[in-house]
Amino acid sequence: MAEYIDRKHSMTCKKGQNFIIEGAPVHGLYFVKKGKVKVAKTGLNGKEQIVRLARDGEIIGHRGFGAGHFYQISAVALEDTQLCNFNTDTLNEMLHKIPSLTFDLMSFYAEELNRSETKVKKFAQMTVREKVIDALLYINRKFGQNKGYLNIQLSRKEIADFAGTNDEQVIRVISALKKEGLIVSSGKKLGIKNVELLSKEISDHNFFLDS
Repeated sequence: MAEYIDRKHSMTCKKGQNFIIEGAPVHGLYFVKKGKVKVAKTGLNGKEQIVRLARDGEIIGHRGFGAGHFYQISAVALEDTQLCNFNTDTLNEMLHKIPSLTFDLMSFYAEELNRSETKVKKFAQMTVREKVIDALLYINRKFGQNKGYLNIQLSRKEIADFAGTNDEQVIRVISALKKEGLIVSSGKKLGIKNVELLSKEISDHNFFLDS
């Protein structure tokens, strides 16, 4: 790998900066060195659907690589984020010359496909409350908590875009969960008081397999 490391392009994105535009030509894969990113896709009527959140060490833009000439998603930094990028030509060369990398990437794609298929199968069976709870638990597993609050600040709209619902429903569910003593909030910040108890509500539908 050493000869290819020097060919990577490093960059820093400010909070809110869009570094992959949906429909733009593919220009390789991105890796999050440090930071948080939301990956989204335009749905019906132009509504944004957040398909996943990414953290340190994770890959972004892999669905465009090898499958077409244009990105099918957009990616936005949720905080100041350090990225590195390998362009398509370099990646093709690496995959032809490093079998272990090719195998690892193939395994990664298979795992991603399994997650996507499971998500589609289970998603329709969940109530709005379950979708919001599942989104909160996913965010907790992905980023953890700091001083009693999730270690990432998302707007109610972003939570709605991720849970596949709307702002009003998210606000109602969060209000109900607060009254039940399951979560706490302070401004945009949310915290889960009892992860195990909250998890029991969606134990039959818990399809987010990644941490």
